[in-house]
Amino acid sequence: MIVRLHDARFAYQDGPPVLDGVSLALPEGRATALLGRNGGGKTTLLRLLSGGLRPTAGRLLLRGEPVSYDRAGLTRLRTTVQLVVQDPDDQLFAASVEQDVSFGPMNLGLPEDAVRARVDEALQALDITGLRDRPTHLLSYGQRKRAAIAGAVAMRPSVLVLDEPTAGLDPHGQERLLDLLGRLRDGGTTVVMATHDVDLALRWADDAAVLAPDGLRTGPAARLLTDQGLLDAARLRRPWGAAVSAVLRAHGLLAEGDPGPRTAEDLARWLPAAT
Repeated sequence: MIVRLHDARFAYQDGPPVLDGVSLALPEGRATALLGRNGGGKTTLLRLLSGGLRPTAGRLLLRGEPVSYDRAGLTRLRTTVQLVVQDPDDQLFAASVEQDVSFGPMNLGLPEDAVRARVDEALQALDITGLRDRPTHLLSYGQRKRAAIAGAVAMRPSVLVLDEPTAGLDPHGQERLLDLLGRLRDGGTTVVMATHDVDLALRWADDAAVLAPDGLRTGPAARLLTDQGLLDAARLRRPWGAAVSAVLRAHGLLAEGDPGPRTAEDLARWLPAAT
């Protein structure tokens, strides 16, 4: 496991515990969807994984070694794990896209040619090379989202953690972002996404982590997101794909244990093959 949060507890000052006894392990090269009700602790959990917050109990392990929260330990963690926050305006601060994306690599003390190579690579990965010199305040919302992710990608993290990355994007923008995250995963990057969208989680993620009142449940997305008791406890609705698969099985059109369609497009492709 690249990153493992073990038996973590966290409470904000003068407040009740937000997380208590939470454990989460992130294997290499897999996509994990983090789901739960509003105020359930998703953002707090992401910040614990990335070192923005320190657990009040428990520990964070990086490649099997406990993370130290001094300068050297946090630098080691943040070169491995990068967090992209929900609102890109909380992350972008430089005058131009290129300046913003280059900030992280420059802070690593890399030579100029290495910084330039990382910036070029990140801009190309996010398909925003043409925005290199664009002032960040003139970007559209979707462009700002991609620029913020490019800044994280330029650090070449092993783990990319994103808080509600599809929020505020139109359907086309969501699909472009999911394609990008799929390419990063295929290239070996571990991707963690907090989302409220159970349909997106079911079709995109390998694994799911669901925050419920009795703790964090983890497992394969296809299994966990069909557990109606867990979904009810976490105040999540049943995914469309799970509901359709249940109907197909009830009518003898889908064998028990066989994966069903996860999207309307899957269903359209599946129907001719099933008839």
